[in-house]
Amino acid sequence: MALFKRNPFGHILFIKKWIIRIFGIISHSRYRSFNKLQIEGSEIIRDLPHSNVLFVSNHQTYFADVAAMLHVFNASLKGRVDNIKNIGYIWHPKLNIYYIAASETMKSGLLPKIFAYIGSISIQRTWRSEGKDVNRQVKMADITNIGIALDDGWVITFPQGTTTPFKPIRRGTAHIIKTYKPIVIPIVIDGFRRSFDKKGLLIKKRGVLQSMVIKKPLDIDYEKGDVNEIVTQIEMAIEQHKSFLKVPKIVEFQHSKQKLHKKRKFWGGFFTPLRRLKRKK
Repeated sequence: MALFKRNPFGHILFIKKWIIRIFGIISHSRYRSFNKLQIEGSEIIRDLPHSNVLFVSNHQTYFADVAAMLHVFNASLKGRVDNIKNIGYIWHPKLNIYYIAASETMKSGLLPKIFAYIGSISIQRTWRSEGKDVNRQVKMADITNIGIALDDGWVITFPQGTTTPFKPIRRGTAHIIKTYKPIVIPIVIDGFRRSFDKKGLLIKKRGVLQSMVIKKPLDIDYEKGDVNEIVTQIEMAIEQHKSFLKVPKIVEFQHSKQKLHKKRKFWGGFFTPLRRLKRKK
């Protein structure tokens, strides 16, 4: 029966649809009311094929980043341009969107387990476990599951594997790209770390401008492209390459400008009596 139709991972689509609807309505105000989400490039979403698309993005919270992307993707597919106004788009969501997440994160409580049903591809991290550094082999079952998800639809991944900025891109992402040859769409997000707690469940600060920039597909040579070259492409595209650290932030620039203005004002006031004295002479 269509009512009990399942995706390749055994999730009942009817249940998945209602979970997306409910949590979509609950989370909508986090990007439209408490804080604003500024979107750029969402028209790219509408031109993508039904499957074999890989979104690569920097990472700031466990869940708020993915939730925002689900809103933007579904809104764009329903004709919205760079906005998520009128939440009616969530009533018929795209059900073949998946995201890669650490298995220990998705098993950390009831809520993460519910979120996992929305489309998590849980993987075992090879470099970190329960807050400690580890060194273990990649589980081939995890790679296979990512391939299954790409074959069925779209996959979101955070190739740094951490919410800490400017950490290196995991080479496994490049291997997945060379193996499955997906269309790779870079996304750059900002403001989520200031808006939410680390998990992305609690609002930490209101009135924060969040942003999401969706870029054009990367031009990748799947056959001859070197893994290191692909890693560098991703780093540059999601603005996590070390070179971006050298660019002064606008806030810091404005702050230094204000300090300089105050200094000029002080010394200007200090020398004013001397100027008046010279005029009198």
